[in-house]
Amino acid sequence: MDKLKQLESFTSVATRGSLTAAAKAEGVAPAIMGRRLDALEERLGVKLLVRTTRRISLTHEGSAFLEDCQRLLADIANAEASVSAGGVKASGHLRITAPAGFGRRHVAPLVPRFRELHCEVTISLNLSDRVVDLAGEGYDCAVRVGDLPDSSLVSVRLADNRRLCVATPEYLKRNGTPQHPSELMKFDCLTLSSDASQTRGWAFRVPKAEGEEVVYLRPGGPLDCSDGQVLHDWCLAGYGIAWRSTWEVEREVAAGQLAEVLGEFAAPPNGIYAVFPQRKHLPLRVRLWIDFLKHNYNQPDFWKAS
Repeated sequence: MDKLKQLESFTSVATRGSLTAAAKAEGVAPAIMGRRLDALEERLGVKLLVRTTRRISLTHEGSAFLEDCQRLLADIANAEASVSAGGVKASGHLRITAPAGFGRRHVAPLVPRFRELHCEVTISLNLSDRVVDLAGEGYDCAVRVGDLPDSSLVSVRLADNRRLCVATPEYLKRNGTPQHPSELMKFDCLTLSSDASQTRGWAFRVPKAEGEEVVYLRPGGPLDCSDGQVLHDWCLAGYGIAWRSTWEVEREVAAGQLAEVLGEFAAPPNGIYAVFPQRKHLPLRVRLWIDFLKHNYNQPDFWKAS
């Protein structure tokens, strides 16, 4: 049995959540999809999916494998397109969306530069902090930051994103520097207000007897706000310690305007992703846009300069 077909079938079933839906999309019987999955799990020696009469869910190993499969299949599609396109220019209208804060700083400046390279492409950029329904609202691609929920969308990891505690050197000189996350309660912490989306709090990796674990804390302070940019501005003004993403503060950290604290306790990074609807043939303009983002985001100085 074709190994690539097994990977394609696994990805289709995992993203659609149903053997029947995946089989219908490919035009084969559900039993054929089931046999491909059985053969894949037997070959790998690991359970990827838990199948019941009502639903299909991914195992822990299956979730990790799905991301690798999606990336591999996207790379194969791009490789084939680069050969088969034969010099064909990208054209048409590209509709993209991104979170407001991230999009203003790290997507919007790249849009005109992309169009300079592909002048037959027109582009609409939507900046919104709501989760846009790509297929339902007619978008080609979204940039999303953080852990992705299970969905039928295909994702390509563009870069890592780390969260860190920062404050101005002047604030730390006046108030001291916390040496452990538990000490944050003694400091002025600039936090998102309760009606914002950061539900679990600030994440830290702390040592335990059996290794490490990620813990979530809810430090307090005299100031909070529902807008992350305002917290960033307050932090730069020296009003306290903030927990921000590297995409937002790396430039100021590199310039010495902000100093990282509790760096040894930083939680593992999450990701910055391009996501797009499941399609058999992704338009060239979308493939080139994703490659353009990945190329720029992987430049060592990109985050410090933008």
